[in-house]
Amino acid sequence: MKFLIIGAGIGGTSAGIALKRLGHEVVIYDQIRENKPVGAALSLWPNGVKVLNWLGLRDEVAALGGMIETMSYQDGHTGDTMCRFSLSPVTELSGQRPYPVARADLQALLMESFGMDDIRLGMRVVAVDQTDDAVTVTFENGETDTGDVLIGADGARSLTREHVLGEKIERSYSGYTNFNGLVPIDEKVGPADQWTTYVAEGKRASVMPVAGNRFYFFFDLPQPAGVPYDRADGVAPLRAAFSGWAEGVDRLLDAIDPAVSLNRVEIWDIDPFQTWVRGRVALLGDSAHNTAPDIGQGACSALEDSFVLGLVFALNDLGPVDALERYQQIRAERAGDLVLRARKRGWETHGFDPEVTEQWYDGLRTETGENVIRGIVGNIVDSPVNLGCGLLNDNLTTR
Repeated sequence: MKFLIIGAGIGGTSAGIALKRLGHEVVIYDQIRENKPVGAALSLWPNGVKVLNWLGLRDEVAALGGMIETMSYQDGHTGDTMCRFSLSPVTELSGQRPYPVARADLQALLMESFGMDDIRLGMRVVAVDQTDDAVTVTFENGETDTGDVLIGADGARSLTREHVLGEKIERSYSGYTNFNGLVPIDEKVGPADQWTTYVAEGKRASVMPVAGNRFYFFFDLPQPAGVPYDRADGVAPLRAAFSGWAEGVDRLLDAIDPAVSLNRVEIWDIDPFQTWVRGRVALLGDSAHNTAPDIGQGACSALEDSFVLGLVFALNDLGPVDALERYQQIRAERAGDLVLRARKRGWETHGFDPEVTEQWYDGLRTETGENVIRGIVGNIVDSPVNLGCGLLNDNLTTR
């Protein structure tokens, strides 16, 4: 079969690799003109890493990943440690170490592994049409292509989603803006093998290691949507918002070079919906389950989509429409649940209800790690990569 994939991001390229390995013809289209991923890095929890292992990229991904042995929360004002604990139970329960990775590095690996000859950039889709036997996409430049299946991995503002649902869906603002980027590791900000997060006032400043002796950093700043920002302002809004915070946060701000690595993005998501498929067209990744990053499962969920998509086309023989319907049945409920979990987590951590956030802070001061590990494991225990068997010695999780 011939597959057309719209979107050369993490989801689109991983799906392309999976389908190519099954012997299908696959072409990926994207409106971008060069590989400039949005966001500096991402969290690959064991469920996401396992998909990449399945795609044959185990060693390459391990080389890109930062080694996080511990996790710590610090008081944003004083710098005092609120809690610190090992993340080894996540690895032991799941059978796979998690990795933070620089998004550009992972994106380049996936595109190269798929094959650049079959990726066409600068191609913006303007129309999708299908018959009982085929699906055709039309591009802004007037070109068209026809295949047996179309996978819409075209992101939060997906045109493919409009075709599948017959309408536009409005996104919901999550209430905060995220600033992120990459800086050299500085152990006065946090240990080189630790995910360190400073918290106070519903704000967060966080670092985690990635390959190349770098920290991925992010700042969460609760504020209304549409606050003006000029890139020339650099870190000025952060210096104002985090004035008087701990020395580690000051050092982090000093290390940021806006000309090299500083992204600013308002955080939005989309209410979960169950219709991912229309005939020979299916959604994947953010087009199907755009989520806030509060539980670190956005990229992992897209990778789960690719895993299931590959499996249904490998294992079923009633044609593409049947396979896509099975893909939807397997994925829609779980992916939607993760969107809602991220919303709940964001509400707890960002001070939208100050009493709730203060209770969270109080809990961190007595945290042994068990509750946080339970939350992390709870996000991955029902992953399709576990093949229905949950996790070994799964006595930490609650349903």
